Amino acid sequence: MEPMNEPNQNDLNGAGIDPAAPGQPGSSTAARGAESGSARQRLTVVAGPTAVGKGTVVSRLLERYPQIYLSVSATTRSPRPGEIDGQHYHFMSPERFQELIDKDQLLEWATVHGVHNYGTPREPIERALAEGRPALLEIDLAGVRLVKQKMPDARFIFIEPPSWDELVSRLRGRGSETEEEMARRLETARVELKAAGEFDHVLINDEVERTVDELASLMGLS
Repeated sequence: MEPMNEPNQNDLNGAGIDPAAPGQPGSSTAARGAESGSARQRLTVVAGPTAVGKGTVVSRLLERYPQIYLSVSATTRSPRPGEIDGQHYHFMSPERFQELIDKDQLLEWATVHGVHNYGTPREPIERALAEGRPALLEIDLAGVRLVKQKMPDARFIFIEPPSWDELVSRLRGRGSETEEEMARRLETARVELKAAGEFDHVLINDEVERTVDELASLMGLS
């Protein structure tokens, strides 16, 4: 899904997906919940409202721990200028995407704006976990709920802002949305914040580096 199965190797290679490829990089911090044991063998799913800083946190985490496999979404839309197949998305035809659906090779998928499909390939994540690599998926709330059905043993982490006012300030500070777009995003954010209780852990992102520290700890990386 845009941000936001047991296939064989040939199936995914034919789709332009390289399961062995390394992941690419997409404020007091408080965590609720603790973790121990074989943390590396579980998928970690990160979600949170718009402008909360998920992408920044994930990018910093990947800089520190380049061994992490970051899931790359599949999509039926065409590449935009500068986008690289296999790094930003796995670009494929609608027919190939449907084949992945039919073979249960997607942990979740959705049609966005009634036009293009986006989804999370299952096999590269399972391969990374089997190799002992930590695997990370950044996704929206709808995608989280679908992944829970396919991979309920994953670790689900919600990143929230220190306050509503701070979230609004961060969104305004981006300067990339019209007032109408901002209102729509903030309404979605209200819904997402109410769903924080569906997650295993909640991190309050009021300082990026501490949030990264706590995310790494939950993943068993530090």
